[in-house]
Amino acid sequence: MHATVHHPVEAVFPYLADPMRWHEFAPAVAYRRQIDDGPIRVGTRWMSTDRIGPFRAHFIDTLDELEENRRVVWLSSAPWNARVEYACRRSGAMTLVEADYFGDLAGALRWQAGWLPRWATHLILAQDFRRLDRVLTRRARAARRWRQHHEAPTR
Repeated sequence: MHATVHHPVEAVFPYLADPMRWHEFAPAVAYRRQIDDGPIRVGTRWMSTDRIGPFRAHFIDTLDELEENRRVVWLSSAPWNARVEYACRRSGAMTLVEADYFGDLAGALRWQAGWLPRWATHLILAQDFRRLDRVLTRRARAARRWRQHHEAPTR
């Protein structure tokens, strides 16, 4: 799945690389808490809960690969049994994101969401990227307004 986010990669990538920010643009994210101490690094794990309609899926997310501002890979335990990769590429002031999702749903999640066709999963991810674009636009506007009102004029 390909998406365009109308913000620079330095603004986009931190949202894809930090599960504590996912709730800002992905409504399925109900809960994330880092399990391992210290800064985010390959191998860091999070206790995770996603909300799929009325159902909750509890699992562990693990940061598998990280290339700052370029690529991040996440592994999710059962019931997702998934590998998600976000590859980012600068395109002027925008970021092109290629999102690859591979998973083998298990347990109750298989009958709760396993019937969804692949195009529906792509539609859900596309909506998440549009929401991320809106989050970043609001932040950029707020920062601009703050600078207009609070930064001293240069002489």
